[in-house]
Amino acid sequence: MNGRFLTRTEWVEALHAFQHTAFRLEVRENYGETEEEPIVRQFLDSGEIDESYMDDWTAELAPRLSAGERMERVRVVSEPHSDYTRFGLALARFNVQAGEDIRYLPRPQAAQLGLPDHDFWLIDSTTLLMLRFGDDDVLLGADLVTDPAVVVKHCYYRDVAQHYAVPWQEYTEQDVHLRESP
Repeated sequence: MNGRFLTRTEWVEALHAFQHTAFRLEVRENYGETEEEPIVRQFLDSGEIDESYMDDWTAELAPRLSAGERMERVRVVSEPHSDYTRFGLALARFNVQAGEDIRYLPRPQAAQLGLPDHDFWLIDSTTLLMLRFGDDDVLLGADLVTDPAVVVKHCYYRDVAQHYAVPWQEYTEQDVHLRESP
């Protein structure tokens, strides 16, 4: 299933080149991104997120999504939530306001549905970016996969995940899901 390895810069370019749809399945409990550490710490300390943190992403995304392109994510989460999941739930507000469709699926349900345990981006239902992470949860890059059988299997995963996952707004309104980890 391995394709050509893309560096972080290369796979980000591939993602931004989507023409119709970009879908991501996120299954990790933590993403150890160095540039996120201060904003995560701020959130954990105060419960607040500096809105300017998302300005570049939403400025790029909003016009594309309002023009009919789609960006969708399903986040597979453990309940009660990890600190990073709580941060992601709070941060998602900005993505959703820009027009992104973010949904949540409890980890046991994802396992019952046979969803994979790896993160990926599916670009225009034709190209798969299998994300690779280091032992420290830092994103290393992605394998670019265009094998039709593998891509179609991940289109199936997308469809199942999207069908069963709960949209961000509805999920955040369910108080029981927002309890902190012990």
